[in-house]
Amino acid sequence: MLKQLSSIILGIVLFILIIITFSSVYIVDETKQVFITQFGKIVRGPINGPEKTGENNEAGLYFRIPFIEKVHKFEKRYLEWDGDPNQVTTKDKLFIFIDTYARWRIVDAKLFFEKVQDEIGAQGRLDDILDGEARIVVAANNLVEVIRSRQREVVVEETELLDDESQLKPFEDGRSALAQKVLDNAGPNLKSEFGIELLDFRFKRINYSQEVRSKIFERMISERSRIANKFRSEGDGEAAKIMGEQKRELKTITSEAYLQQQQIKGEADAKAVAIYAEAFNQSTEAREFYEFLKTMETYENTLSEKDTLILSTGSDFFRFMKNSAPGGN
Repeated sequence: MLKQLSSIILGIVLFILIIITFSSVYIVDETKQVFITQFGKIVRGPINGPEKTGENNEAGLYFRIPFIEKVHKFEKRYLEWDGDPNQVTTKDKLFIFIDTYARWRIVDAKLFFEKVQDEIGAQGRLDDILDGEARIVVAANNLVEVIRSRQREVVVEETELLDDESQLKPFEDGRSALAQKVLDNAGPNLKSEFGIELLDFRFKRINYSQEVRSKIFERMISERSRIANKFRSEGDGEAAKIMGEQKRELKTITSEAYLQQQQIKGEADAKAVAIYAEAFNQSTEAREFYEFLKTMETYENTLSEKDTLILSTGSDFFRFMKNSAPGGN
């Protein structure tokens, strides 16, 4: 019985020693920075912080007094802050929604712990500071400074189509410069007061409020329709001009072709008449043959199957018919 009790006590002691041993050992990861507190007071660290302060400031295995010293670990890598969309009024009295984001990291773990305790608390302070600075910067500038980040070269044809209010207006700073202003205004305070280094700040999305958006869309539609109608009317005018030139050229070509046709036909008729005349003057048989051909052409041009012709027997027009009949003279 005594041996069993001794074994139980020995097992309990070993179990307690194991718990104490594991409680006294902690590992510092490469991605973390650590400091130790004793009764709420910082006694060591930061270990593996952004700035190396000695040989015992590297990542690895460390020991602490169990149950007395407490380990606090903070992210060493870059962290993300994503702001909530906010409605802001610009300097020219236009309501817009802005959505922002930023990148930050912890550079002073002790100060960070004293001021905000953890990353959740830091996100809340970033919400207040960065959202406030963004609203201040946007409210101090016109809409064109917020929505544009670089100057755009406008061609002459496009400028002529837009009215005075629609033309792209020049700006001085632009969206990127406004984001840099937020970074410059909020960065030093975050670093000195909370141990946070603000690495980057950007406007993720900018949009009109719902009340203004419908009016903007209606204006865009009407302006595009006006430009489309202008293009359409210019196109119709050019089409009519081309069709007129085409008809005029077609008439010119047709008249020149008809003139050439008549000239060629006249020359051919003249040659034919000359040939007929020459043949007519050569002999009696040629004259009779010429008369016969011309009479046949006349018959062909003037008579058809439905025509009835009444001629006297002494007519020259009837002479070849009479001679061609049986027994004719």
